[in-house]
Amino acid sequence: MHRHRARSAALASGLALLLGSTALVAPTLAVAQVQQGGVVQRIIVKGNERIEPQTVISYLPIQAGDTVDSAKADLALKALFRTDLFADVKIDFQNGDLIVTVVENPIINRVLFEGNSSLKDDKLKDEVSVRPRGIFTRAKAQADVARILELYRRSGRISATVTPQIVELPQKRVDLIFKIDEGPKSGVLRVNFLGNKAFSDNDLRGVVVTEESKWYKFFSSNANYDPDRIEYDKEQLRKFYRNRGYYDFRVISSVAELAPDKNGFAISYTLDEGPEYKFGKISVETELQKLDKNVLASLVPIRSGELYEDQRLEQSTDALTFAAGAAGFAFVDVRPRFTRHPENGTVDVVFDVKEGPRVYIDRIDIVGNTQTLDYVIRREMNVSEGDAYNRALVDRSKNQIKALGFFKNVDITETPGTAPDRTSLQVKVEEQPTGELSFSAGYSSVDQLVIDLGFAEHNFRGRGQDVRARVSMGSLRQQVDFSFTEPRFSGRDLALGTDLFYYKYDLTQYSAYKTTSGGGNLRLSFPLSLNARGSLLYTLRSDDVQIDDSLCDPSLQLLSYSVCSQRGAFLTSLVGYGARIDRRNDPINPTRGFTMGITQDFAGLGGDVKYVKTEADAGWYHGFSKNFILTVTGSAGFIGGWGGDHIRINDRFYKGGNSFRGFETAGIGPRDLSFGRTDSLGGKAYAIGSVELTIPTYLPEQYGIKAALFSDFGTVGLLDPVDKRAPVPVDPSDLTKGFQKDASGNLILVRSADIKDDLSLRASAGLSIFWKSPMGPLRFDFSQVLAKEAYDKTETFRFSTSTRF
Repeated sequence: MHRHRARSAALASGLALLLGSTALVAPTLAVAQVQQGGVVQRIIVKGNERIEPQTVISYLPIQAGDTVDSAKADLALKALFRTDLFADVKIDFQNGDLIVTVVENPIINRVLFEGNSSLKDDKLKDEVSVRPRGIFTRAKAQADVARILELYRRSGRISATVTPQIVELPQKRVDLIFKIDEGPKSGVLRVNFLGNKAFSDNDLRGVVVTEESKWYKFFSSNANYDPDRIEYDKEQLRKFYRNRGYYDFRVISSVAELAPDKNGFAISYTLDEGPEYKFGKISVETELQKLDKNVLASLVPIRSGELYEDQRLEQSTDALTFAAGAAGFAFVDVRPRFTRHPENGTVDVVFDVKEGPRVYIDRIDIVGNTQTLDYVIRREMNVSEGDAYNRALVDRSKNQIKALGFFKNVDITETPGTAPDRTSLQVKVEEQPTGELSFSAGYSSVDQLVIDLGFAEHNFRGRGQDVRARVSMGSLRQQVDFSFTEPRFSGRDLALGTDLFYYKYDLTQYSAYKTTSGGGNLRLSFPLSLNARGSLLYTLRSDDVQIDDSLCDPSLQLLSYSVCSQRGAFLTSLVGYGARIDRRNDPINPTRGFTMGITQDFAGLGGDVKYVKTEADAGWYHGFSKNFILTVTGSAGFIGGWGGDHIRINDRFYKGGNSFRGFETAGIGPRDLSFGRTDSLGGKAYAIGSVELTIPTYLPEQYGIKAALFSDFGTVGLLDPVDKRAPVPVDPSDLTKGFQKDASGNLILVRSADIKDDLSLRASAGLSIFWKSPMGPLRFDFSQVLAKEAYDKTETFRFSTSTRF
């Protein structure tokens, strides 16, 4: 007789499986009884309740007519247990009958959690593998207990216990209950550093992720003990020191000691900083004939005498890899070699550029996209099946896919191909919502009362097309617009788009006039290089500038000629062109690189307006750490008339508000102070710079709150002479002496016009808060003006919608 026993293992937390209120006893013995072999005449299944006999027989490696012995019966027994359908199995062979007696595993009716408060049911259900209507087994329950305990361990509850229980129901069904005792949260009492001299404990506490538990850090998810986080912190310390010249730095040990009262841990890092190093000799060695090592050396962004930084080596490796790829070497292996000189504190670096193994792309698989069509993703790839593998091009492809804005995460990984010299690429994406249907009503310090109804789909029909429509009604503006963009016109890298718009602006509180505009644009964007794009634009627009007639009544002396002369309707027909280069490391949240662009519009190909407008902007990004990112931006513009035309009031530049924090909308620049008014006239030129440093808020990321310190500085000005005409003395006894004719021949009273146009420096500084609220992204600016003119309009607080995030 051959006997096989199936025993249940003890669960990690002291697993007790209860039947009702009684502990579930171990299963009966699983037995295969075959004393003598023979030919199977029939297979008889007993004990089954839900499972059909033929289904049980189909799992057996024995069929009627086969010869059975103890070895085959044992294989049959194991085959049935592997299905997880049975709690116990017994096999007998009597008089040609193979008798299979089974005890079925129950079906799970519900999965319940009791005693959990810090982790919600949805979080736990996502983690466990058991599901309603699934088969219950002790092994699955044991594995899920381990998963739940790991979740609690990562949330800082080291002493949590989980006890699974089952409640038997009719028809071989059970409720599976995980009884949880979460226990106290294991906080971090102290984070200590030993051996540090160059940087203080407070400096290093800002480097590690683990935080000390404080009463005011109730939002923090890192103020608890997690062994995995300790390992991550050690790597963060290593990066921090190695990027500040400490080539020999190492973490000797990290110790977590539980307090006697078990209310938290004290974590101590023992460090060996070593001396500070600088870069010594920097050179490039290569045996590839088509590559000049001197040219390659000039591309390395490191110079002798500079402070040693690991990240500079990564940048150099990428630069050399890209340069070799551009020269036709898709298979290069760039490896830095180091020679340390402790006596003079330098590290010599030699970059070995060798031809790597030839690898070609066998296949590109797109996974994770449920809405976006494959070709929309593939057309952003700079490599195709059959191409030589080039890491620089693959990295650029990843950034281009992220820049679409359709995906929350993008990852490109290599998998083995069909041959040693082949590799496959798996592009894994995680889609995010790309459509918006919004109706909102609100109030902002910019637009006052606003009611918006909008529709936007940035990935229309999964084809990458952008469609937007919006109706906005506010105290200051009413706007209707529609736009459509095809990012790959005719299957090429040409983005073709059109815009239709109609809007009204009531600017009487800023510049005493209202304007109504309607028209459309036709846009085309095309590549100039891997990192640069060009653009073409045609705009046809009708504008009507309206000023209350009573304000321009000569006898009332309410407005000056500079404002009243701008009344009327006119047509603008312009063509524009531009170019932009983008060398940022990430198109959404850059921490390295720069971007710059220039546009020029030429109005006068038909229409009533003639001018040339030129604008340029640039931005530079540098991340010191995850929470500290420095951004420096600048923009400038100039608009000038031709053919005798001067620049109309609604075509000039207005700055302030979101474009220059600390000042109201149109709060800086030329202003008409005639007759006690303060009307903004706009300027023909502007130059504005901004320095911004993001700072940590110590709030969980799910709250969607970011902050930044900023300083804005610049100027706006330069009016046409006709808009700054000298005052005309008026004899009170004869008003006719104060009249002049405007361009239409109408008589306008010109009193003592007081027009200010000083190209002086304005500056402000403050704090910006960005909140991704349920109502949409919002921005709050708290500002202090540092330099201004007496006639400028300032503000210390503003809240408005934001495009950041």
